[in-house]
This record gives sequence, structure tokens and C-alpha cells, in this order.
Amino acid sequence: MGLTVGIIIGIILIILIAANVKVVPQANAYVVERLGAFQSTWSVGLHFKLPLLEKIAKKVILKELVIDFAPQPVITKDNVTMRIDTVVFYQITDPKLYAYGVVNPLLAIENLTATTLRNIIGDLELDQTLTSREIINTKMRVILDEATDPWGIKVNRVEVKNIIPPVEIQDAMEKQMKAERLRREVMIRAEGEKRSAILVAEGQKESQILAAEGEKQSAILRAEAKKEATIRVAEGESEAIVKIQTAKAAGIEKINEANPSNGFIALESLEAFKKAADGQATKIIIPSEIQGMAGLAKSLIEIAK
Repeated sequence: MGLTVGIIIGIILIILIAANVKVVPQANAYVVERLGAFQSTWSVGLHFKLPLLEKIAKKVILKELVIDFAPQPVITKDNVTMRIDTVVFYQITDPKLYAYGVVNPLLAIENLTATTLRNIIGDLELDQTLTSREIINTKMRVILDEATDPWGIKVNRVEVKNIIPPVEIQDAMEKQMKAERLRREVMIRAEGEKRSAILVAEGQKESQILAAEGEKQSAILRAEAKKEATIRVAEGESEAIVKIQTAKAAGIEKINEANPSNGFIALESLEAFKKAADGQATKIIIPSEIQGMAGLAKSLIEIAK
């Protein structure tokens, strides 16, 4: 009988020890109470609690957590009602504050997110709301992080997931986008036509410039050719004159070497006078020397007879 009681007591002790030995896993923390009051916070490792006196009041996950809230109706500054859903990334930094700071932390964060979102969107117009996601995210993160600090929660990031305008606004936006695309298409086509016209004009201009340049070069070449021809003609005439004068000089030299008589000179003078008289002159003045030579020539002719 005593052995049986001892075995039973031993089994009960083993069960109690096994039930009160706890292992806290990684990235977790346990909030322990003794007789209803906060006792301590267990971190990672092996722990033992007093049977019947202590209990684990709350198990806390220290990893970053994500909450995806349902779309919330909000009204913009220009009285447009839309639905916006948000995603909050948070982390528990103080298990004690998390356990005793607020009754339902997740519900509190959800309500706080909804009210903060309404306040921020209420100061923005529709177009600003659609183009200011980063501003909304930053403002919400700062406000939520400050508000949840007494609860042992740190808000790391807030993201606006979807912005859903009313159907009529979506239709108007779609029409506006189509009109914008059409406007861009017209502008691109006009720009292309303008560019094409500019290229054609530039091509014509270059063609005219090249034609004018060719004509200029042709005129220069013609002028140079004419100049060269004139120079050659002048050189030819000069050479001919030089040859004639050279021949005359040679003739005169031969005459001088021959020592012509006065009679021969007189005859040559008369011959030259005869050629001069063949012109169109109406009045001829005969030098006295030629008259004397003419008389001498007449005398020579008579003597020759």
C-alpha cells in the first residue's frame, strides 16, 4: 500500500515537473504572471514555473508581422468617396507592454489605421490621392508608430495596397486616358510630319546649294579657260609681233649691210608713200624730204631710159 502511494506521488511529481518546464523557441517571448501579477518575461531557452502559482499569461512572437486590412471607405477633400485597403508591417518590441498595453492590439491597430487614413485622405483631392502613395505611406507609418509605441509595437512600414475610386470616376479616368493617348498620338504624328517637312526642306536647300556651288565652279572654270585662251592668243600675237619686228630688224640690218644708194632709198620711200595714199584720207601732207626724193627718183628714171 505504501509503495503504491509512493509510486502515485512520484508520477504526480513527474507530471507536475513536466507540465511546468517550458522551452521558449527562437523569436518568441513568454509573459509570466505569479498570482495574477506580472512576474517576468521569458526569452529563448529552458524555463521552470512554479506549479499553481505561476502561469504563462501571453505568448508573443517577436518576428515582423503583416496585417492586411480590408478596404476602408474614405472621402477626399473634393468629396469623392473611394475605398482604400492598406497593409501594415509591425514588430513587437516589448512583450510586457504588448500584453498589458491594450486589450486587443490587432483591432486597435486596424481602427487606428482606418482613422489615420481618413484624416490624411481628407486633406487631399482625388488627383493628389492617386499620385501621392509615398506621401500617404510615410505619414501613416509615422503616426501609427508613434501611437503604438505605448503598446510595445513598432510599425516598420505601411503600404497603400489598392485605391478603388467610384465606378463613374473610373469611367471618367478611362476616357481621360484614352483622350490623353489620342492627344499623344496626334502630337507624335504631327511631330513626325514636321520633322519630315524639315528634312525635305533641308534636302532641297542642300540640293540648291550644291547646284549653285556647281554653277559657281563651272563659271570659274569657264572664266579660267577663257582667261587662258586670251593669254595664249595674246602670247601668240606677241610672238607674231616679235617675229615680224625681228624680221623687219633683220631686213633693216641686211639693208644696212648692203649700203643702199640714195636712189634705192628714194624708191622705197615712194613705195611707202604710195601705200599710204591708198587709204581713205582726203588730204595728204607730203614732207619736203619725200618731194626731193621724188625728184631724184624721176631723174634716175630718165637717166635709165
